[in-house]
Amino acid sequence: MKVKKVPQRKCVGCNEMKDKKELIRIVRSPEGEISLDLTGRKNGRGAYVCPNEECIIKAVKEKRLERALEKAISDEVYQKLVEDFKNGRQ
Repeated sequence: MKVKKVPQRKCVGCNEMKDKKELIRIVRSPEGEISLDLTGRKNGRGAYVCPNEECIIKAVKEKRLERALEKAISDEVYQKLVEDFKNGRQ
């Protein structure tokens, strides 16, 4: 019997490897737009973060998200990401 491997990704907040399904993907589209990717299927460069506020705040404060997405991120975009996160994950 073959055991299926579960894809692992690293959270940009806490730097822990976790199952891909446990994490939230934040994506930078080819047009440069940054958004939450709740489906995990959007085109573009993705970064993964744990679904808790501490990891998101750490990723923002230490500019880990900017490095992972290779794009400077404005405060407005950060605010929208945190709001989307709170609305989409409750």
